[in-house]
Amino acid sequence: MTHVTADALYELLPAIYRIRDAEQGGPLRALVEVLAQQGRLLEADIERLYDNAFIETCDEWAVPYIGDLLGVRNLHALGEVVGFSQRARVANTIAYRRRKGTATMLEQLATDTTGWPARAVEFFELVATTQHTNHPRLHNHRAPDLRDADALELIDTAFDRVAHTADVRRIASGRGRHNLPNVGLFLWRLEAYPFEIPVEARPVTEPPDGRYWLHPYGLDAPLFNREQTEDEISHLAREVNVPGPLRRRPLFEELANRRAAWEGGDEPAPLFFGEPPVVEVHLDGAALLPEQVLVCDLSDWTAPAPTTHVHPEHGPAETRVSVDPVLGRLVVLGPPDPARVEVGYAHGFPGDVGGGPYDRAGSLAEALPPEPDGLPLVPDWSASVSRSGGPSSPAVDAHFTSLLDALTGVPGTPGWADQPAGSVGVITIDDNASYPEALTGTTAIVVPDGSRLVVVAAGRAEDGSPEPTERRAHLRTDVEVIGTAPFASATPGTLVLDGLLVEGEIRVRGAYEPAPGDPRVPASLGGLRVAHCTVGFQDPDAPVGLRVSPDVDLVADAVLAAEANRELVLDLDHALCGPLEVPETARGVRLRDSVVQHADTALAGPGAGPAPTNGPPATIERCTVFGEVRVREMALGSESVFIDRVTVDRLQSGCVRFSYVPPGSLTPRRFRCQPDLALRRRAEALGLRSAAELDPAERTRVLRRLRPSFTAVRYGEPAYAQLAASAAEEIRTGAEDGAEMGVWSLLKQPQRIANLHASLGDYLRFGLEAGLLFAS
Repeated sequence: MTHVTADALYELLPAIYRIRDAEQGGPLRALVEVLAQQGRLLEADIERLYDNAFIETCDEWAVPYIGDLLGVRNLHALGEVVGFSQRARVANTIAYRRRKGTATMLEQLATDTTGWPARAVEFFELVATTQHTNHPRLHNHRAPDLRDADALELIDTAFDRVAHTADVRRIASGRGRHNLPNVGLFLWRLEAYPFEIPVEARPVTEPPDGRYWLHPYGLDAPLFNREQTEDEISHLAREVNVPGPLRRRPLFEELANRRAAWEGGDEPAPLFFGEPPVVEVHLDGAALLPEQVLVCDLSDWTAPAPTTHVHPEHGPAETRVSVDPVLGRLVVLGPPDPARVEVGYAHGFPGDVGGGPYDRAGSLAEALPPEPDGLPLVPDWSASVSRSGGPSSPAVDAHFTSLLDALTGVPGTPGWADQPAGSVGVITIDDNASYPEALTGTTAIVVPDGSRLVVVAAGRAEDGSPEPTERRAHLRTDVEVIGTAPFASATPGTLVLDGLLVEGEIRVRGAYEPAPGDPRVPASLGGLRVAHCTVGFQDPDAPVGLRVSPDVDLVADAVLAAEANRELVLDLDHALCGPLEVPETARGVRLRDSVVQHADTALAGPGAGPAPTNGPPATIERCTVFGEVRVREMALGSESVFIDRVTVDRLQSGCVRFSYVPPGSLTPRRFRCQPDLALRRRAEALGLRSAAELDPAERTRVLRRLRPSFTAVRYGEPAYAQLAASAAEEIRTGAEDGAEMGVWSLLKQPQRIANLHASLGDYLRFGLEAGLLFAS
C-alpha cells in the first residue's frame, strides 16, 4: 500500500497556502499531484530492492548480478528469447556443486542453461564388455533380447538400453558415442505445442466415413508428448518428461493396462494418459475415457473391431476410436457415426512462428498501438466469435458463432460492415475451431477509408480485453480483402490478422462496387499486417500465399487500375506463408522472422507464367525464403537465408548484411554475407588477392559446403525450416549477434550451446568427456 498520495502531501502544507491556492484555481495542487506521482514511483522502486535480493523474485536485469556473486560468469545474455531466462541456472548453482559430476546434475544443468529438455546418458554403462563374476551388471547384455520389441525400437535414441561395442571416436565431435569416458547430453530443440478441445479432426471424405486426420489441413503429422515436469534435481528424465514424438507401443501398452485395471475395478496408474492426456477425443461433445481409445498402426486406415470392457461399478465401456500417434490419424470404430469429432493433442515445432497456441501479447500491442497521447487505444466496436455460441463478455458489443456473421452482421446484431467509416474494430476468435465459411466475393472483408480492423485468435480477460494465448483459429477457405479508400486518400484502412491458420490464399483486391450495379472503381488498402499466421499450405507441395490483385480486367481505365493499392504496406511478422505477389506500385513489403516458400517465386509482383514482374521495395529481416526474390528495391536484407536467386533493380540504395545470398544474385552492397565472405577468406588463406582468382574446383568446394541444408523443407514436418546440424558453421552462427541466419535466429541456439559448453567444464568428473546430441 502506497503512503505517498497527493492528498497526504497537500495536507502537510500550511493552511494559508492551501487557501491561496484554492483562490487561484489550484496550480499548487496540480504540482503536488506531479510530485506524488514521482514519489509513488520512488516508493515502488524502494520496495523492489528487497525483492531484487532473491533470485526467485528479482527482476530479469538483476539475474546476472546475483549470478556473479556465485561465480556464474561468461554466459551469453538470452533475454531476447521469449519465455527463457537464466534464473534457474543461477538458482540451482549450489545444488549443482553439491551433486557435481552426477548424471542427473548434468542433465539439470543442460536444461537450465539452454532452456531445452535434456537427458544425460552415461555411455560407459552401455558398452559391451566382459564382466567380472563378482560384479555383474544384469542390465547390460552383450546381445539384445530380440523379443523385447520396445527396447529394439529405442536403439540409438536417448533411451537406448542395448549394449554397444566400443566407439573410439570423440564424442565432442558428435561422431562417437559408446566409450568409457563418454557422457552424452541429448537435447530436444523442438517444442510441444498443446491444442485444447475443440480442435476439429479433418474428415478424409465428405460426407465423413469415420476416417479423420488430426491435422486441420488433412496431413500426416506426428503427435508429440506433453512433457511432464521433473520435480527433483535427482530425477533422470524419461520419455514422459521430454517433448518427443509419441510412439505407438508404450501408448498401446498403457491403454491395455488401463482396460485390464478397469475390468478389475482397480485405479489405473497414469503415465502418458494422466492429466492432461497426450490424446483426448470428444465425439459430439462427449469426452471419451482413455479406456475407450485404441492405439494402432493406421497406415492403411484399417482399424480393429471395437471391444467392450465391463467395470464392476460403472458398467461397460466400449472402445470407440482408434488413433495412430505416428501418422496423426483417427478412425471411429463402428456405428453410430458422430456428427462432430474433436481432439486435443500436441504438435512439435521449433518456435513461436506461424499460427500456434502460444502467447502473442506483444503482437497484439503492436496491432493496437496507443493513442498519440500515450493512452491505450479503445476500439469503437468489438465482437467475439466461437462455435460454442457462449455468452459474450459485458465489455464486448456482440457475440457470433461464425466469423462471417461477425463481419456482415445478423438480424438484430450489427457486425463490422455496419460500422461507420473511420471505426476501430476488434474481432476475437475464442476457440481452436475450424471455420469453413467463404470470405470471398460478396462476403469479402471490407475495410473502409480510415478504419482499422483486427481479427485475432484470442481468449478474453475478465474486463473483456483480448488475451492472445493458446488459441489458433482455422479458416478453411480463401480470404479476400477490399480496401475502399479512394485514390490519393491520406488515411487508407488497415487490416490485422493475428494467430490464424488460413488454409487458402489471401487476396487483396484493388476494385470494388460503390453500390450494387455500379461499375467497379479502383481503391486502396493502406496496410495489411499478417502476424503469427500460417497462410496457404493446404497443399504443402504447391502452396498458395498472399496476392495483391489489381483487378485490371474489372476496371474500365487500366491506368486508374494501376493506382489501386498504391498506398499498401504489407507487414509479414512471425508468419509462415506461401508465395507473395505484390505489384511494384505498392508502397512496400516488410518481412520479419518469417518463412516464405514456393518452388519458383517467393516474392515478386504479379505476372503471367514463369516470368513475374518485380515487387515493391522490401525490407527482409531474419527470414528464410525458399524461392526466387524479385523486388524493385531492397532497403534492408538482414540475417536472412535466401535459397534462390535474388534480383534487385536499384543497386545504388539499400544493403544486404549477415545473410546467405546465392551466387549470381543482383543486390545492393553486401556486408559480411555468405558465401562471399567464405570465398574471400579462402582466397586470403591461399595467398590470393581476391576471390575471383580462386580455382574453379576450389570455388565449387566452398560453395557446396556453404549451401544451407535443412532438417525439413516441407510444411507439416515438425522441424520445418530448421537448419540441419550439418549446416556450415558460417550459416549456423552468421547472424549479427552470433545466432544462426534465417527465421530461427530468434531462438539464439548457438548462444545456448556456447553457454552449456562453458558450464560443462566446471562440473564434469575428471577424465570424462561430454558431447551434445540433438534428439530433435
